[in-house]
Amino acid sequence: MKIRFVTQKVHAFLDYPVAISLMALPFLLKLGSSHPLAIWLAVATGVAAFILTLLTDHELGVVRVIPYSVHLKVDFLVGVVFAIAPIILGFSGLDAVYYWANAAAVLVVVSLHQPAAASSPIAATA
Repeated sequence: MKIRFVTQKVHAFLDYPVAISLMALPFLLKLGSSHPLAIWLAVATGVAAFILTLLTDHELGVVRVIPYSVHLKVDFLVGVVFAIAPIILGFSGLDAVYYWANAAAVLVVVSLHQPAAASSPIAATA
């Protein structure tokens, strides 16, 4: 089994549910007990992720103007921001755990991304 098994198509199908969960879960989990930004950082990120997905050049993109490679870089940055946000913003308890869990999930998915097969003139003529 290949270690890097998250294809562009699999990633595309994960994007919308993740964006929606970022907008909904902070309210369902009643985040914000340590800092009000614990709610709004996730919600804003969810809205941005939804828009990013709509605009990404992949299977579920609607207006495909953002290269998938840029999308992956943005996802990586979100993972890093979510990892350090609890420390910088003083989140504690469930607020901190929520961000660290999301950071881990995002960074794992990005790190397990399977690069697209490179097309070569030899492969095209074979």
